[in-house]
Amino acid sequence: MRVLVDTSVWSLALRRGKGSNGMEATELRRLVADHLVEMAGPIRQEILSGVRESSQFERLARHLEPFPDATIETEDYVTAAKFFNLCRTKRIQGSNTDFLICAVAVRHGFAIFTADKDFPRFASCLPIVLHQVPSARRATRKERLRYEEKRE
Repeated sequence: MRVLVDTSVWSLALRRGKGSNGMEATELRRLVADHLVEMAGPIRQEILSGVRESSQFERLARHLEPFPDATIETEDYVTAAKFFNLCRTKRIQGSNTDFLICAVAVRHGFAIFTADKDFPRFASCLPIVLHQVPSARRATRKERLRYEEKRE
C-alpha cells in the first residue's frame, strides 16, 4: 500500500540528532527505498514553512522534489469538511489541513504515516488507514535485522 507521509514524520526524519535515528525515521527511509512514499501539497507547504535561511529552504525543497504531489480535487475539500463535521460531532478536534490529508488518503487509497496523536482519534470515526511502524516485539527477525543495520 502506498503511504502518505505526514509532516510530523518528515520533521522527525529531517531533524539533526536523535529524531533522525528513531523508528519513524528508519521506517520512512525504508518506505522511500521501496518507492511507497506519497506527498501532498499541504504537507510540502508545512515542511517548508518556517525555514528561515533561504539556502536551507532551497536544500529542503530539492530534497522533497522526487516526491510529486498527489492530486487534490474539489471533492477532497468537500470530503475534508464532512470529516471535520463528523469528528466534531464526536468531540474530536482537528485542523482543516489534517482533514484534507485524510480525504486525499481515502480517495487515493493511501495509508497515512504520522506521529501526530490526533490521527488515531480521527481513525476511530473516519475510514482512514494508519501506517504502523513494526514494533520490535511484532517485527519479524528479518525486519529487526534491517532496522538494526540501518541504526548502525
